[in-house]
Amino acid sequence: MAAAIELMANRGFKGVSTKEIAAAAGVSEMTLFRQFGSKKNLLDQAVDRHHYSAEMELFFREDIVWDLAQDLHQISRLYHDIMNRNRHLFLIVLKDDELTDIRERAQQHPRKLLELLTGYLADMRERQAVIEMDVQAQAMAFMWMNYGAFMAGLFVASPIADRGAEAVIAGGVETFARAWAASN
Repeated sequence: MAAAIELMANRGFKGVSTKEIAAAAGVSEMTLFRQFGSKKNLLDQAVDRHHYSAEMELFFREDIVWDLAQDLHQISRLYHDIMNRNRHLFLIVLKDDELTDIRERAQQHPRKLLELLTGYLADMRERQAVIEMDVQAQAMAFMWMNYGAFMAGLFVASPIADRGAEAVIAGGVETFARAWAASN
C-alpha cells in the first residue's frame, strides 16, 4: 500500500498503472490483483486502514482524563498527527473526481469522530464540567477548527500566516475550553 500511495501522490490516481505499483512494491501484478482486485480497491483499503477513527476510538476509550483543556489538546494533536502522517492519501482522494465513492465512504471516519466528541461532551455536561450547550453542534465546530487548520496547509507550500499549526491548535483549544468550561 505504501508504494501505491507514494506513486499516486506524485502522479495522481490515473497517472499510475498497476504494473508500476506492483514493481514498486516488489510483487507481481498478479499478486496485486489477487490481494486487492483493482487499483481502486487498493486505494479504498488504504483509506480504511490509514484513516483516524480506530486510533481515535482507542484514545477516547483509554486516554481521556476528563480535563477539558487537556483532552481537547490531545484530541487535536492526535487528529493532526494522523492527518499529517496520511496527507498523501488525502491528497490522492481529494484531487481525483473519479474517486467520489471512496470519498463518500471515507466520511464514516469524521462521522465516528463526531460521535465520539459528542459523547465526550455529553459526559462532561453530566459531570457538570461544561456549560449547557448543543453538544453535537459544538463538537462539529471543534472538528471544523481542526479540519480547517489541516486543510490550510495541505495544498500550499507556505502558510497563510506566520503561525504554525501548533499555535492554531493551542489557541483554538484555549478558546473552546474557556467557552465551554462550567466555571465561566
